[in-house]
Amino acid sequence: MKTWDIIIAGAGLIGVSLALELRRRGADVLVLERGEPGRESSSAAAGMLAAADPETPPALRPLAMESARIFPEFVGQLESLSGMQVDFRRHGSIALLADPETPPAHRQLTSDELQRLEPSLQPQHYSAFFLQEDSVDPDLLMQAALIAAQKAGVELRSHTAVEQMRAAGPHVEVIAGGERLAARKAVNCCGAWSGAPVKPRKGQMLYLQPQTANLLTHVLRAPEVYLVPRSSGKILVGATVEDVGFNKTVEAETMHHLHRQAARFVPELASAKVVSSWAGLRPGTPDDLPVLGETQIKGIFIASGHFRNGILLAPATAKLMADLLREKPLPMDLSAFRPSRFAPRRHGEEQNLTADDADSTD
Repeated sequence: MKTWDIIIAGAGLIGVSLALELRRRGADVLVLERGEPGRESSSAAAGMLAAADPETPPALRPLAMESARIFPEFVGQLESLSGMQVDFRRHGSIALLADPETPPAHRQLTSDELQRLEPSLQPQHYSAFFLQEDSVDPDLLMQAALIAAQKAGVELRSHTAVEQMRAAGPHVEVIAGGERLAARKAVNCCGAWSGAPVKPRKGQMLYLQPQTANLLTHVLRAPEVYLVPRSSGKILVGATVEDVGFNKTVEAETMHHLHRQAARFVPELASAKVVSSWAGLRPGTPDDLPVLGETQIKGIFIASGHFRNGILLAPATAKLMADLLREKPLPMDLSAFRPSRFAPRRHGEEQNLTADDADSTD
């Protein structure tokens, strides 16, 4: 029986980015995906690379800032390997905040500055701040990552549900699609389906197509809504955060609410056509921090729980997890993200993944 160096469960952006990084370092990698690769929260995300968001937990900020720093290189590599563009935009963000105190990395804008930057924007009674953040189209990014992985020699099997990972002597055995597969190590990158302590956090959002071209240039973060412009002219409007299990129903009233909130700050959007709407399932944890590292079962690792930052954190997660798997010194302290901070969810020498546990959403 063939033995891979690493088997990864989950073909979202986290899993595929890790596979690419491991392949770059010479590893033989197999990625297993229960459904269609990249079609869960990776392609459903907004694509705001919001490393300086005041809501980011303090323990996550060093990892977020490092991932934002290397993101342009990550994009360049994917675009070069795949031969496609991913709409990586570096115009910055405008945050509307009720608190006049300037958060770190934010620069308060005067009324004249705001008018010059975004003439269509009405800030209401909020203070406006500029911050240098980027955005990307996650759907295009995911497509590029999959093409790059294929060209790099990563083996990827879709519609192959991982049912169990377990220790098998010096190796790990992965039960998937009715087969027994062997690897030196395995990684659970199954996003919202990773199992406890990770759980799904639903987010609904929509795309608007305004009549005015380039109506909005900067990402807008406002109370109750955010707007992410694309180079195509569409504007993404999001998003809810709901604890409703694996329910991905798109609710008409929620779409109307988001549309109204968008038009509150950019009035022309009131007449903009809704071109699509969807819901994704973010992988959340009790402390809103990722779960990164080796589980209680030797040789079985997890990289999940990235919540609202899966796109942003993909390149740094890939490099750090590759260091862990290759037993290299880590350039950053990951103790805040260790799996052992939660009570062990499994006992013994195996980890079971049900059919619902094996899909990828990071």
